[in-house]
Amino acid sequence: VPRDLADGFVNNKRESYKFKFQKIFDQEVKQDAVFESIAKPVAECALAGYNGTIFAYGQTGSGKTFTITGGAERYSDRGIIPRTLSYIFQQLEKDSSKVYTTHVSYLEIYNECGYDLLDPRHEASRLEDLPKVTIMEDPDQNIHLKNLSLQQATNEEEALNLLFLGDTNRMIAETPMNQASTRSHCIFTVHISSKEPGSATIRRSKLHLVDLAGSERVAKTGVGGQLLTEAKYINLSLHYLEQVIIALAEKHRSHIPYRNSVMTSVLRDSLGGNCMTTMIATLSLDKRNIDESISTCRFAQRVALIKNEAVLNEEVDPRLMIIQLKKVIQELKDELAMVTGVQRTEELTQEELLQLDEIIKTFLEDPDPESTLDVGADMRKIKHCFNYVKQLINHTNIPDRSLLSPDITGNEDTNTSEKKEELKKLRDLLHQRDNEINILVSMLKKEKKKAQDALFQLSAGSSGLAVSESSLSISLEEGQRPSACVNVKDTQDFSSSVHRSAFLPGKTGSGGEMSLGRQEAFEIFKRDYVDSITIEDNKQLLKKSYKTMFNRLKGLKIEIEHLQLLMEKAKVKLQKDFEVWWSEEASNLQPLNLPFFQTEKKGNGNREHGIKMFTHLNIPAYFRTPQSSSSSIPLTGDSQTDADILAFIKARQNLLQKKGKPC
Repeated sequence: VPRDLADGFVNNKRESYKFKFQKIFDQEVKQDAVFESIAKPVAECALAGYNGTIFAYGQTGSGKTFTITGGAERYSDRGIIPRTLSYIFQQLEKDSSKVYTTHVSYLEIYNECGYDLLDPRHEASRLEDLPKVTIMEDPDQNIHLKNLSLQQATNEEEALNLLFLGDTNRMIAETPMNQASTRSHCIFTVHISSKEPGSATIRRSKLHLVDLAGSERVAKTGVGGQLLTEAKYINLSLHYLEQVIIALAEKHRSHIPYRNSVMTSVLRDSLGGNCMTTMIATLSLDKRNIDESISTCRFAQRVALIKNEAVLNEEVDPRLMIIQLKKVIQELKDELAMVTGVQRTEELTQEELLQLDEIIKTFLEDPDPESTLDVGADMRKIKHCFNYVKQLINHTNIPDRSLLSPDITGNEDTNTSEKKEELKKLRDLLHQRDNEINILVSMLKKEKKKAQDALFQLSAGSSGLAVSESSLSISLEEGQRPSACVNVKDTQDFSSSVHRSAFLPGKTGSGGEMSLGRQEAFEIFKRDYVDSITIEDNKQLLKKSYKTMFNRLKGLKIEIEHLQLLMEKAKVKLQKDFEVWWSEEASNLQPLNLPFFQTEKKGNGNREHGIKMFTHLNIPAYFRTPQSSSSSIPLTGDSQTDADILAFIKARQNLLQKKGKPC
């Protein structure tokens, strides 16, 4: 800021300002570098259970919306919000140890009124048609937003669709400072909850991504009317935000004016509470904007002095807590009734009776002699258990027999033919198992020889190594189960698998299914197969190629979906720009008196009869009939529109000729 000589020799105006920030980006920085430095650490904290906030502050046209939301022309111009959503859902897919639930909300604050941009029940053509969001505060000074919907997003595609819906409903207007300036504050919030399976604790975190409206000087913009009102509300809310920042930076300040504006109320936790907050200050490096740049840097410097204390947001699942408390209350009631001797007259419910029957059946079928039947201190349940056991004993009517072995009653009336058939099946199965054991024993001998050769070579290579021959012996006596005593790990595992699988029952035959012994043999045969190395190499190459192509197609799918959203957004903007242009052209036209035809009824039929009514029409200048021939008429290029224009001009010429006036 150079000193002005016109102010005189005594000039105390500052010429230099010094500010200190954690990171500075120039104009050529890419969006991915901004995301890696600013948004990625905050997103990681949100996934870990901490609250996070990222908001951009600066004058109109300095690049806040481009940084937060991104550009609509190229996929590489994606801003912090879409990149953060992609990163969050990628991390959720990788982490399978927890169950995650994500919800999204989109709040717009326009002229100090909050609007829900994601409400599915309203198809709004104007911002005022959206449901208004009101702020409510509980006794613990926690802020609750009424009428702000939370939409669940299970994947990245659903989250980006919700973002596109909110951006479409957002209030955008043109100002002399910026042709597509955002005239409202927008807060895009991602709510994340995580829970480990079987755990009663749940983690909840929220990530605010805030795009503030541009701060600007009304005298410099030269706006009026509705835009002037918008600018006043924007500057007022930013002024209240600055007051909150100043109050937080001052030590021993007892009152923080959060309630002065809607935005400061919503961001109460983010500005001075349990949150990890990052601020992006955007500057416009023009000489005429030096005052606004200094003001932005001062504000950002004050924000840097605030210290928040972010804590992990863990709580016990309310539903599990309610179930546990109800169970404890019922147990205490039962114990009290037993101690006091109070007889409970109400009957057990059908659900309680079914549960008791299941507990008794489990107890009777349990072979453990030390198992106990625990039904609590409720005498009604104890009596029901005794009655159940009594009915079971009376139903069997078998004296001197144990209840725990009702199947030992014998099947004396079994058909002899069925016994013979079953005996034949058992003999066939025994013969098959003998064959399998013989094959496995021969394979085991081969494995023993391989292990002996390997140990012999190993002992020959090292002079001090002594191998005991007894450790390599395998006892395979007739009538005993095959077992291995080899100290080599592969041989020991194989022999144990033989011992385990040779006597297990398996399916014998049909359908290409193998018994466990044959499966073990097949695995050994496959390992020593000649082409096994080639098969394994081809399998690894196939896995690698599949993984590469899958990741490539996945990236292309995300890019195509984002480009589709950008194209839809551009179409909506084109339609809005056309409506604005059309209204401006209509307001600049000169009125032109042209006849308008109407059919008059005569008799029982309709026919064209002269001119009954005239209406003044405001026709655009390029629709008016020139004095020269129709060949010099400027046309629009649309066939239907051009045909309507020529038909209108021809009808006007015919009327003028009938009245005797020059065309």
